[in-house]
Amino acid sequence: MTSEAVSQKSRTKYWFKFAVRLLILALVAWGAWRTTLSARGEFAREGISWKELRWEWLALAMVFYLVGMFPSCIFWWQTLRAMGQRPTFTETLRAFYIGHLGKYVPGKALVVVIRTALIRSERVDTTVAATSVFVETLTLMAVGAVVAGCILGTILRTQPGFILLALFLAIGAGVPTYPPLFRRAVRFLQVHRANPDIDKAIDGLDAKLMGLGWLLISIGWLCFGCSLWATAQAIPGALLTPTLSDLPLLTATVALAMVAGFLSLLPGGIGVRELIVIPLLQPSFGPVVAIISAVLLRVSWLVAELLIAGVLYFGVRVRK
Repeated sequence: MTSEAVSQKSRTKYWFKFAVRLLILALVAWGAWRTTLSARGEFAREGISWKELRWEWLALAMVFYLVGMFPSCIFWWQTLRAMGQRPTFTETLRAFYIGHLGKYVPGKALVVVIRTALIRSERVDTTVAATSVFVETLTLMAVGAVVAGCILGTILRTQPGFILLALFLAIGAGVPTYPPLFRRAVRFLQVHRANPDIDKAIDGLDAKLMGLGWLLISIGWLCFGCSLWATAQAIPGALLTPTLSDLPLLTATVALAMVAGFLSLLPGGIGVRELIVIPLLQPSFGPVVAIISAVLLRVSWLVAELLIAGVLYFGVRVRK
């Protein structure tokens, strides 16, 4: 291949990557705009002004959310290492948080694409990296569904429909993460055609690793519940807001909502999360707190993801 052909191929690759980045930014901006419009409509119906919000509580909600994602990041890093890869933790952290922007694209496949593109190097194989994303994500969802089912089955027996939903979601997301089944599924899909060493890599997925994942991610779900608690505190003039004693219900609510939103394959689980959060919170805290909390939670999490992704993308550089 001549130097001119190599140069042309390099330019084409550059502009393709540039176009993909612009597309991601456009889709995220569209999602943010849709979220903002939805929030404005709900605020207008409830007679609440943006200026009246307690912004310090929303800031705390964003912190809880980002902290809650961190245990999953650690688990993903450990999964990569267990599969024979050697990314640095900084590379893993950067790819993990930035990759979450991909969930605002229909199908959520872009999450895998972004994370894989950011983490791959001479120390990280592309196929193994993509496989590890599925392990981390399905484990996150499985733990969330089990946490929701256990809590709701204990404190909310009057609504068995949500308990059955949590059980169904736990089976749907959890069964594939059982190491022997996951290894069999990877072999059935013939991933070894893309990487002949994938069989050796997936042998690193064992019960010890998954046990660590379940422990870490359970802590993360508790932080997500704290994020919902802080979000509710930001509502001005609310007569009844959740207290820390309501944290089990809040954790189960946000867990079930996120898992259902993920499995819906809708961008960011839009609409699905709210269908879970509102009916679970309304009996205890009234319709205003339930509706506004659901809307504010989506807005605060989106802003948090945009902020952390921007900081890590532009402020943290890694050597490939």
